[in-house]
Amino acid sequence: MRHLLSLLIAALLLWPLAQAAAQPAPKVVDIPTRPGVTQRMLVLSPPEPKAAVLLFAGGHGGLQIGAGGAFKWGSGNFVVRSRQLFADQGLVVAVVDAPSDRQSPPYLGGFRQRPEHVADVKAAIAWLRDNARLPVWLIGTSRGTQSVAYVATEAHGAEGPDGIVLSSTILTDDNGRPVPAMPLGNIRIPVLVVHHEQDGCAHCAFADVPALMAKLDRAPKKALLSFKGGENRGDPCEAFAYHGFNGLERDVVQQTAAWLLAN
Repeated sequence: MRHLLSLLIAALLLWPLAQAAAQPAPKVVDIPTRPGVTQRMLVLSPPEPKAAVLLFAGGHGGLQIGAGGAFKWGSGNFVVRSRQLFADQGLVVAVVDAPSDRQSPPYLGGFRQRPEHVADVKAAIAWLRDNARLPVWLIGTSRGTQSVAYVATEAHGAEGPDGIVLSSTILTDDNGRPVPAMPLGNIRIPVLVVHHEQDGCAHCAFADVPALMAKLDRAPKKALLSFKGGENRGDPCEAFAYHGFNGLERDVVQQTAAWLLAN
C-alpha cells in the first residue's frame, strides 16, 4: 500500500511536467503577403485544438518578434501576455507582429485601416486556416480592435475571419477613426465585445459601449462580456491598468474562449 501511495504521489508531481512536455514549443513563422513583404507571427499549437485565433496587440503594434520568439516590445500587452492562456483553452494562437515593411516607427500607427493591412491579415487568416484546418477568429485589444474591426468590415467569406473579439475597444479617437465610426453594418459574423467597466482610458469609456453594441446590428450573434475589479496600475490606457484586465486575465480568457467556441 505504501509503495502504491508513493507511486501515486510521484505521478501527481510529474503530471505538470508531462503536460508541459505535451505542449509543442511556440514557433515563429513568416508568411508572404504583398510583393516583397512578409508577415511574422508567433504560433502556439495545443495538442487538441478546437479553433484558431489571431491576436492583435494595442499601441503601435510593433512587437518586433525575434527569430527565437522574443518580443522587443509589447510583452506585457493583455493578449500577448495571455497567449498561453488562450492556447490552454484549446485554441491555436498566432500573435501578429507588424509586417516586414513596418518594422520601424510608427509601425502600425496610421496603418491599421489601410488596404495593405487588410491584405496582410487576409494572408495570415489563409495560412492559419490552411495549417490548422479550423475556424479562425481575430482577437484585438485596445488599438488592436481598430485592426480587427476594420478587417472584418473589408474581408468576407473565405478571405475573412469566422468571428471577431473586441476587447477594450477604441470608442473615441482624436488621431484616427474609432471602431464605432467604421461601417460596422458590413460585419456579418459573430462579434464578442469584452470590456472592463472601470476602464479609465479616455478612448475606452464603458459608458460608450452600448452605442457600439447597437451598431453591430447585422452581426448574426453578438454579446458583451463586462468585468470589474482586478488591479489598476500606471497609465489608465496601458496594459497593467483596468484597461488591460490586470489580475483578471485567466477569467477573461476563459469566458472569451467559451463564447467563441460556442459560436
